[in-house]
Amino acid sequence: MTSAPDIDLARVYDDLGKTQGARLLVDGVWPRGIGKDALDLDDWIRDVAPSTDLRKWFGHDPDRWDAFRRRYRAELGSNEDAVERCLTWGRKGPVVLLFGAKDRDHNQAVVLREYLRDRLAQEETN
Repeated sequence: MTSAPDIDLARVYDDLGKTQGARLLVDGVWPRGIGKDALDLDDWIRDVAPSTDLRKWFGHDPDRWDAFRRRYRAELGSNEDAVERCLTWGRKGPVVLLFGAKDRDHNQAVVLREYLRDRLAQEETN
């Protein structure tokens, strides 16, 4: 049995000093009030973020969470270049997906981590 790939999540407004792994910002827009140097990013993969239409529709409404997850996973399935950039980092070692949303449980990074873990686990079984 293989273990799940080491992909953590952190808010860009958290103390990131204790994070381990490549730091990937996965928001489509730069987070407010954060200087470029503050995040010490390895990569900003803005193209992996949900489409503007999906993001606006979701509006971080927990009642839309299940539908958002399905729709965003479908977008990820047709966004191979951006997903591959994330997977490449995940194959190298631990990754921290950085996001700006206030809700730690209902945001695109949660869905993206699940999607990337599924893909990396699938690669291990093939």
